[in-house]
Amino acid sequence: MENYYNCSVLSHNTLESALANHLASKLCNANLSKECLYEIFLKASVEDCEIQGAVRDDLKAVRERDPACVSYVHCLLNFKGFLACQAHRLAHRFWVHGRTVLALHIQNRVSEVFAVDIHPKAKMGRGVVFDHGTGVVIGETAVIGDNVTILHNVTLGGTGKVKGDRHPKIGDGVLIGAGAKVLGNIKVGENARIGAGSIVLKDIPAGATAVGNPAKLVGMR
Repeated sequence: MENYYNCSVLSHNTLESALANHLASKLCNANLSKECLYEIFLKASVEDCEIQGAVRDDLKAVRERDPACVSYVHCLLNFKGFLACQAHRLAHRFWVHGRTVLALHIQNRVSEVFAVDIHPKAKMGRGVVFDHGTGVVIGETAVIGDNVTILHNVTLGGTGKVKGDRHPKIGDGVLIGAGAKVLGNIKVGENARIGAGSIVLKDIPAGATAVGNPAKLVGMR
């Protein structure tokens, strides 16, 4: 593994460079070279202090909240939920700066490579953990707060009945269990918990635990 670690981590002077290189190697294809993606990702990361801080907070969050994570470098190189999250941060920056074609291309590649589909317009706070990541779908007008944990096969989507602002707003410290679907322009309050497999169609108050289909409150913290 010596060559792999040298090329992926030890040959880089900064976390931004190592991450840009690793994402580029994962997301490049015949039409967009690794070198081109590396330059684009690194420039965006270096210019955006918010992204730099968020990456570090996400790394710490995975290390602290995922018992399967044995080290920071383990997360950086092997956790596709973390990598998908960082790719989204870059895509969101490009979207905000009017580079929508590039942003949507990154979204598409992340969906193909990591099986995580996040619209580049969606907003995301710091300290976010996508545990496993597989099957996560997050819609265009969704907003995710700080220190949120989202397990696999979670959907933050629309109901299909509304246009415009149609996706969930997730408060700080929320935990969303595997397979849960949170649908519509609804609010999930701070530190709430959504049980695995639940279907959430109404607002969930702060500190509440909701389970079932449709989800019902079963406790408060």
